[in-house]
Amino acid sequence: MSVMRAKLQVGFVQEHFYGNLGEKSQETLTMHAVAASQYPEDGRDEDNIYAKFSPGANLQINVANPELFGKFKVGEKYYVDFLKAE
Repeated sequence: MSVMRAKLQVGFVQEHFYGNLGEKSQETLTMHAVAASQYPEDGRDEDNIYAKFSPGANLQINVANPELFGKFKVGEKYYVDFLKAE
């Protein structure tokens, strides 16, 4: 069971390369809590609900799995579930 769910948006994807051939070694994903400059007057917007209860969040993750390279694009939104690890 999830303890908390956050909704994050990809703000930046940085590629990292190494070696003489310049092979990609990883991507660094930088995400932030969803927010908007304005919401509908009735407030019925999922991003608005997440922004209200989690107004600030930043996540940076290094992805080294080549199968995931290019899968995350700036502007895309993702749910992140927090589960307690044993």
